[in-house]
Amino acid sequence: MEGLKKTALFKCHEDQGGKIIDFQGWALPVQYEGIIPEHEAVREKAGIFDVSHMGEVEVVGEEASDFVQYLVTNDITVLEEQQVLYSFMCYEDGGVVDDLLVYKYSDKHYLLVINASNVEKDFNWIQKNGEQFDVEIKNISSEISEVALQGPMAQEILQQLTQEDLSEIKFFYFKEDIDIAGVKCIVSRTGYTGEDGFEIYTENNNITKIWEKIMDVGASKGLKPAGLGARDTLRFEATLPLYGNEISSEITPLEAGLGFFVKLNSDDFIGKEALVKQKEEGLKRKIVGFEMKKGIPRHGYEVYKGDEKIGFVTTGYFSPTLEKKIGLALIDIDQGQIGNQISIKVRNKMFDAEVISKRFYKKNYKK
Repeated sequence: MEGLKKTALFKCHEDQGGKIIDFQGWALPVQYEGIIPEHEAVREKAGIFDVSHMGEVEVVGEEASDFVQYLVTNDITVLEEQQVLYSFMCYEDGGVVDDLLVYKYSDKHYLLVINASNVEKDFNWIQKNGEQFDVEIKNISSEISEVALQGPMAQEILQQLTQEDLSEIKFFYFKEDIDIAGVKCIVSRTGYTGEDGFEIYTENNNITKIWEKIMDVGASKGLKPAGLGARDTLRFEATLPLYGNEISSEITPLEAGLGFFVKLNSDDFIGKEALVKQKEEGLKRKIVGFEMKKGIPRHGYEVYKGDEKIGFVTTGYFSPTLEKKIGLALIDIDQGQIGNQISIKVRNKMFDAEVISKRFYKKNYKK
């Protein structure tokens, strides 16, 4: 693991038997006990993830609202203070720079939470496009650590460590300066698993205490530490996109079926003209769900209709919750009807698959 960046929780992962891998230049646990038991813990009880590798960019200034509105595809004018919004940053051609969360403190102060693999690229993009606005843009990623506590027992576990009534934090809202085990934190009711839960941000030197206290009080509730493997199977079952899979510089939000987060009738934003044109002309391809009886689909596998290649798998797994071999694929739009029979090429062999609804798993968010 020499040469890799380490989060402030690295020793905790080692002590708890985490299997450490190189993830986008970070030394992070892919699993502890195993992907399936960690996945099941989150679905049935609770799991805790180290997501300190995620990036955080602060936007402050008189024109912060105008700038963020121009930067992202969603409409931030609907946001209340202490509300969170999911959105995309797009290139001029409609391809995705990144997906992100926008935290609104006030009209003059926003926090953008971006993907670890894209921090440098994103920050340069944000800075470049902010030059014409009266804003100060600061990359604070190296100062902030973050854990995600996810699952139906998440609130009950975290409530034992704070006097704040966590039931008052609504889905996709946050509160700052919450005292968690004597540590000041930002706590948002957000996550990447399809379950209720919280994401907790604090300074690097405080995160180990937060992790250990949550582990202590959660032990009797079935809480498990969870790694990157379970994080991916959980988000996939809930049909939550992953940058580089379902969205990328080559795949637009509309092709990914995520047009809800692209407000084409709102103010001008980067990429709007290209996305309007794509919608008007009609999509040529789209992300669909599929199921296989034999073989397990993986990212990048080719998809065929007869002898014709029609696309590729963006994500595929044996679903621990559904106990089915399912996947998402970007294919020609005229082959995307539910019930359509297709083939997935697995190690030079063709396996039958059927297009199904992408709603693999019903999300259990607390509204």
